[in-house]
Amino acid sequence: MEHQAKHCFSYNIFLIGFMGCGKSTISEYLHQHYAMEKIEMDSMIEEQEGMSISKIFDVHGEPYFRDLETRLLTSLQHKKNVVVSCGGGTPMRETNVREMKKNGRVVLLPASPQTIYERVKDSHDRPLLEGHKDVAFISELMQQRREKYEAAADLAVQTDGKDRAQICEELVQKLLEWEAQPCVR
Repeated sequence: MEHQAKHCFSYNIFLIGFMGCGKSTISEYLHQHYAMEKIEMDSMIEEQEGMSISKIFDVHGEPYFRDLETRLLTSLQHKKNVVVSCGGGTPMRETNVREMKKNGRVVLLPASPQTIYERVKDSHDRPLLEGHKDVAFISELMQQRREKYEAAADLAVQTDGKDRAQICEELVQKLLEWEAQPCVR
């Protein structure tokens, strides 16, 4: 992978997928190994609002939070070579998908419900899972989102059973192949 380490993307990479699929881990790896600017949407929104995502949901409700996501995506239009770790619900809004595709490639990071459960079971930063941390609930919520995730994605990189280096290598390889296609969307 070292020979590709200097590759600069003329677009942004938006990582989507269910909470716990590895978006933050992969964005950090791309940041370190590909000298990409990294944006964690949830962290940036928390910083701008001065409160946690859970608190934003409690105080202002989910629609308000989704509006914050859309505004943030719109603000990224002038940037390139940025890896953006999107919140799990970001691609549920068509507007958000359109904003991501204006100057980016959308990469889905699928994982099994069991893998997600193992990764999030000890976290309390996921308001939609509080009180529902079990494989059945996660599986149901994933199923509700699957169609939107798949429709939004330009490509997907399965994360189950792979380390971050393997996932990133596959992701970059797929992006380079995607760029080389004569009729890129």
